[in-house]
Amino acid sequence: MNIHEYQAKAVLREFGVPVPRGIPAFSVDEAAKAAADLGGPVWVVKAQIHAGGRGKAGGVKVVKSVADVKREAERLLGATLVTHQTGPHGREVHRLYIEEGSNIDREYYLSALVDRAAARVAFVVSTEGGMEIEDVARTRPEKILSFSVDPATGFMAHHAHRVARALGFNREVAKQAETVLPKLYAVFLAKDMNLLEINPLVVTKAGELVCLDAKIGFDDNALYRHPDITALRDLAEEDAKEVEASRYDLNYVALDGTIGCMVNGAGLAMATMDIIKLYGETPANFLDVGGGASKDKVTAAFKIITSDPHVQGILINIFGGIMRCDVIAEGVVAAVKEVGLRVPLVVRLEGTNVALGKEIIGKSGLNVIPADDLDDAAQKIVKAVREAA
Repeated sequence: MNIHEYQAKAVLREFGVPVPRGIPAFSVDEAAKAAADLGGPVWVVKAQIHAGGRGKAGGVKVVKSVADVKREAERLLGATLVTHQTGPHGREVHRLYIEEGSNIDREYYLSALVDRAAARVAFVVSTEGGMEIEDVARTRPEKILSFSVDPATGFMAHHAHRVARALGFNREVAKQAETVLPKLYAVFLAKDMNLLEINPLVVTKAGELVCLDAKIGFDDNALYRHPDITALRDLAEEDAKEVEASRYDLNYVALDGTIGCMVNGAGLAMATMDIIKLYGETPANFLDVGGGASKDKVTAAFKIITSDPHVQGILINIFGGIMRCDVIAEGVVAAVKEVGLRVPLVVRLEGTNVALGKEIIGKSGLNVIPADDLDDAAQKIVKAVREAA
């Protein structure tokens, strides 16, 4: 789960991490009042969307009067920002963050993330603050330092010293790093984050180390331990189909293709997507219904797939172990009868109660294309979609 910048900074502030003062605003009047409350002479008006690249898209503006804050708020609220992370459709701006201006001397990059290979929290730092770290890694990899932290010892002074040397901090800023960096590590662990990105981390002309921007992602599986974090979720920033899927505990991710997929098991789902691609089409989603899905859960999954206007065909690929093929069949029949079937549907069933599952679909009277195996299913759905085009 992701949260907005102003929310991320509030979380960091709880742990004593230095961030600029700021106030969220949901209307033009609230933005003007926030600027007045903060005091001047410089403010930053920031659009709040779950995507990077806001500055390049005109979503971050430095202004020098309350009137300018109001003008920028009028421009941004309700506008659609298109960045390299939103895709061409963009994201509509519903919230702003009015922040005090910072007198920046130098900018750096810092992030913490889970290094699954090492089973540790890893830090990545660079002198190239304000840039996309992917671009830095591609063009100037020597500018990046990364290291992991042993959970048995936690963040140590030598870690902070290493960061200070890599970023060229003077003695006073290095002392601040010895305080700030352990706090970032502490909040990362305490809130079950999977990403904490500070870009840029800045040193002001007054010599203060400040987290000028903050992007945080949380481990969805740990949210039950953090009702305060769960309450920060902004459903307007998420795909409506993914929100609906989460209500039924379905593992669903919307993609840009034309063939909807319903599969049980993440590995089989990935293989299904790969073979669709192999035969020249692209998947419209990743959808794993899990090993113990009920009829209602399968029905909900099918409805979510068919609600995507880009879907031109559907492939259901079930290998029944814990999941019974008859349950899948009953769910599919119920969903089709409720919402209809406007696109080709290929069903491949194998495993527990496969004969019963095939019988249920066969007697339903639905226009379903049966498949013998995954390769056969992929070829049939690709052919059906192209013929229907």
